[in-house]
Amino acid sequence: MPVVRSKICGITRIEDALLAAEAGADAIGLVFYARSPRAVDVQQARAIIAALPPFVTTVGLFVNASRDELNEILAAVPLDLLQFHGDETAEDCVGYHRPYIKALRVRPGEDIQARCAEFPQAAGILLDTFVAGVPGGTGETFDWSLVPRDPGCPIILAGGLTAENVAAAIRQVRPWAVDVSGGVEASKGVKDAAKVRAFVEAVRAG
Repeated sequence: MPVVRSKICGITRIEDALLAAEAGADAIGLVFYARSPRAVDVQQARAIIAALPPFVTTVGLFVNASRDELNEILAAVPLDLLQFHGDETAEDCVGYHRPYIKALRVRPGEDIQARCAEFPQAAGILLDTFVAGVPGGTGETFDWSLVPRDPGCPIILAGGLTAENVAAAIRQVRPWAVDVSGGVEASKGVKDAAKVRAFVEAVRAG
């Protein structure tokens, strides 16, 4: 089975970014969505990225951002990858000279393969739990059996993952990567060192 990658999302502090890197996470996520308790501004994001060692992918998370807003952030922050977590269409996600992943919030009975096909240029599709009015970070899992064996693109599994359940999730879904935020926190936007390390270790063991 291929090695499953891990992303620690909702990073707001330099020390948490370094913790994620030292624990062995492949990527960190920076949230550019003002209504999120894990939101960062341009200055925070620049400082966090500047402190990172090499070979840690930096992902910027956006929710229905305007093209002007996004271009302004990209001019100031050297992000590697974009994550669109709102109601963006395929056309909304391209034109930024960055690869992107599209987050889909999974409802019961969802045809995930058909939804993935709507974003043919995406580097991957992130599957999160649908909760009305909440674009992500719900801390709730969804029915993993809805994920098809051959979805047609790399799948990043999110939604309610913790060190305790991520190995089971990996065995069932066989995703390309897993994404965690609340499941490794001491409080919103502040990571718990032991939980981060345990999560990355569980991913590697899974």
